[in-house]
Amino acid sequence: MKALIPAAGHGTRFLPVTRVVPKEMLPVGSKPAIHLIVEEALAAGADEVVIVISSEKEIIRRYFDGDPTLAARIRWAFQTEQKGLGHAVLQGAPLLANETEPVLVLLGDALVSGEPPSAAMAAISRTHGGASVVGLEEVPLEKVSRYGIVRGELIEERVLKLDDLVEKPAPEAAPSRLAIAGRYLLDPAIFTLLATQTPGHGGEIQLTDAIRRLLADKPVYGYRYPGRRHDIGNPAGYLETLKAFA
Repeated sequence: MKALIPAAGHGTRFLPVTRVVPKEMLPVGSKPAIHLIVEEALAAGADEVVIVISSEKEIIRRYFDGDPTLAARIRWAFQTEQKGLGHAVLQGAPLLANETEPVLVLLGDALVSGEPPSAAMAAISRTHGGASVVGLEEVPLEKVSRYGIVRGELIEERVLKLDDLVEKPAPEAAPSRLAIAGRYLLDPAIFTLLATQTPGHGGEIQLTDAIRRLLADKPVYGYRYPGRRHDIGNPAGYLETLKAFA
């Protein structure tokens, strides 16, 4: 299994510190946040990790190049312009599009305390013939417009077979309160779909829109994971992360 970590975003919610320190490099204990995310990917069974960065974030590359235990297992892709999460994931296509197994995608600014979901998602995928799986969390109704929201049938504890996904719906139009939450295990066909994906919400290439198209041809499952997701991309979320990992 290969993994991809999008980490090219500007980190505008954490300015001014992110002018010099990428949000993914903010420390959580003795390690940068992105180091913990790489460790989660490797623990889930990934033998190689592709990290998508921008030219302003070479410090991330220098950090991992200095760690001989990890450097040989990491490859790099670059996002030269910000066109959304789907566009960031698409930058990994030259390195990952020919894979035959689902690719694990972990957002570079999302840490999960408690039980990390990636290993469980990989197990669910194997149980269902290598199908795609997205990590889910329940959010308040007034916050559904911030996320990709799913609809599906509960088929076993914490596992849903999905039949629809909507990117950032209005509360009255949301199919549920289950939000896609920072972790994806996606059929490599997602790269072909992203290459032809038209801009969606906010004029950006939305990963949720491409997964919705994938769902039309292949099954996609949702895993409502028991751990808690933390957004390190803003000061309040980062403080909560430090408390959770203390």
